[in-house]
Order: sequence, then structure tokens, then C-alpha cells
Amino acid sequence: MTHPGRAVAERIGRVGVWTFQFDAMPVGDVRRAAARLEELGAGAIWIPESVVSKEAFAHSALLLAATQRIPVATGIANIWARDPVAMQNGARTLADAFPGRFVLGLGVSHEPAVKRRGGIYEKPLARMREYLDAMDRARYSGGEPPQPAARVLAALGPKMLRLAAERTAGAHPYFVPVEHTGVARRELGEGPVLAVEQAVAFETDATRARELARSHMAGYLRLDNYANNLRRLGWSDERIGGPSDDLVDAIVAWGPLERIVDRVLTHLRSGADHVCVQPLATDPRRMDLERIAELLESAR
Repeated sequence: MTHPGRAVAERIGRVGVWTFQFDAMPVGDVRRAAARLEELGAGAIWIPESVVSKEAFAHSALLLAATQRIPVATGIANIWARDPVAMQNGARTLADAFPGRFVLGLGVSHEPAVKRRGGIYEKPLARMREYLDAMDRARYSGGEPPQPAARVLAALGPKMLRLAAERTAGAHPYFVPVEHTGVARRELGEGPVLAVEQAVAFETDATRARELARSHMAGYLRLDNYANNLRRLGWSDERIGGPSDDLVDAIVAWGPLERIVDRVLTHLRSGADHVCVQPLATDPRRMDLERIAELLESAR
């Protein structure tokens, strides 16, 4: 039997765009930018759900309504932000309204973010298993959509990756160097979709590029999930704490376009089905659509 991840991989293509910028942009600008990303041939649009983000389902509906064909994926919808019934029925509603176009990325988030929401972060793997079970039991008066929304899990470590393979269409690793992609593919096996986020900086000057990258990385490196994942991959506390130039360069691809494209292609050669590039912006309210267009064209 074919794993459901194969259908998702075909649907979202090889290269998509992951962005925080829509959170800072007025709705009209978001609509226009999403439509432009579709015109440019992005395989999918990925959006986050931080404590201060637009709400994931409302945001997804906005993007789906502003476009015609492109899939929209949550990267990720936080399981501590809503109960399993709300999560499942929100996904059902979008799957019914926009057949085949909504991908529900789920994740356990991080302890500081959960505390800010007033929750208690504990036993994330067990919590995710229980949450998926409860989603599967959720009742819905609207009836099942003809094509259910695909699920993927935010997954870094081996146990969460295996859970993603067993219970969902695949995994969405975030804030990872290329070496993690091969590890993730081995844990997932051949069937599940592997959709990897890759931050990029359209900057050729090393000092300016690394300054932008370090600003992006600072908050993430204080989160245990990301720091522990880097340690599993062999990065020392000294290099993480800096962060060192080589870690900066491993997390954020920068330089001339061909170097950034090579990073995307290296993920694909290492086992990723899809790379969602996250262009780092100096102005959060303005997307550099010309550079994104060049990247998408070169990476296809």
C-alpha cells in the first residue's frame, strides 16, 4: 500500500516558501503576495503559528481564498493552542472548502511559548500521541470531506520522526542543517513526505549575511528542542552558544543565488521531497518577490 506521504509530496512539489512576513503585513498585501507566489510557481505556502501570529486556521483560509491552486500548509499549528476536536474540525472545514489544498502541520511547540499561552508543557511525545488519537475520534456534523486534509508533524528527534511516519503523511523539520535531512529520511523510511525548512539570506557580504542570520537564530538557540537537536548532530555547546560561523552558515544559506540554490538541491539529494525556503527580511512588511522568483526558477 502506498504511503499517504507520496500524494502530499506530489501535491506540494519540490520547492515552496515559508514565511513569517505575512504576520506583519496588512491583509490586502498578504492576498497580493500570496497570489504572486502562486504565479511564480511556488509549490506551497507555509505559515507559522507563534504566540503573536495570525491564528493558523483563519490565516490559512485567507491565503487559500486569495489563490487558486497552491497548497497552504501550517508550519506548524500548535497543539497547545486548541483542543484536538477544534484542530480536526478546522482541518475538515478547510479540506471541504479547498479540496486537496490544505496541509495541516502539527507540532508540540516549545515550553516558553506554551507557558505564555497559560499551558503546561510536559511529555511532548506522549501528548502528541494522545492528541492524534483524540483527533481521530473527533465527531463532525458536516461530514467528512471527499479528500481529508493531510497531516504532517514538526519532528526533529528520532521518536517524533517515527511517530510522524506511523501516524501522519510525514514530517516538517525546522531550523536544521543539511545533515539532519539524511537522518530524518532514514528514520522516516521511503514513504512519508519530508518537507524541510531552509532559511536563506539574499546577501553576498559575509558580515552582513551572518549578522542577519544571527539575529534570526538567536531566539531559536535558546529553545531546548532546537539546541538538543544540534547536539545530537554533533554540534558542541561552544559552537551553539556563539553561534559559530560554521553553524550560522549551516542553518542559513546565504551568498550568491547559485550557492543558495545548491543548498536547496543538497537537501533534495539528501532525501527531502520538498524544501520550503524562508527568505530572511530586513523589512518584515515587504517580501523580496523578485529574489524569491529567481530562487524558485533556479531550484526547480
